[in-house]
Amino acid sequence: MSELARSLSEFLSNGLSSEMVIFIISMIPILELRGGLLIASLLHVPMIKAAFICIIGNIIPIPFILLFIRKIFELMKKTKLFRPLVEKLENKAMGKSDKIKKYEFFGLVLFVGIPLPGTGAWTGSLIAALLEVDIKKASIAIFIGLILATIIMCLFSYGGLAWIISLFK
Repeated sequence: MSELARSLSEFLSNGLSSEMVIFIISMIPILELRGGLLIASLLHVPMIKAAFICIIGNIIPIPFILLFIRKIFELMKKTKLFRPLVEKLENKAMGKSDKIKKYEFFGLVLFVGIPLPGTGAWTGSLIAALLEVDIKKASIAIFIGLILATIIMCLFSYGGLAWIISLFK
């Protein structure tokens, strides 16, 4: 992920401000807030400013996913071209849905908030939409998850974790 984020950052940096670069990266599936904060630290964007920009960038697509993805998938499955892609995306998302099914709200918070490969707001929103989780409940859980992911990624990206560890040596 970091290599993809760096490559995209280099491409976008031609003519865009650092803030716009991290905003765009935060909106992209796979990279999301995690990639945005990583690049923000490399571009020396102040942590609080970067956190705010990345949260906004990552949260913008979420209502659209929660509200419209099932209908979009339904329409796409009617075509031979897109049916396999949609089924693959649905299967992949639902394969990660066990904790969300079992713990719903808190499962969704942790799924979005713990920065592991294949997790994040995009996938969490997709799973919530496919499981037909109440949109208000899903939105709040995803937002809390984004705050958790922001804290964790700021610790990693801005060296705070190394500082905390050094306190205990």
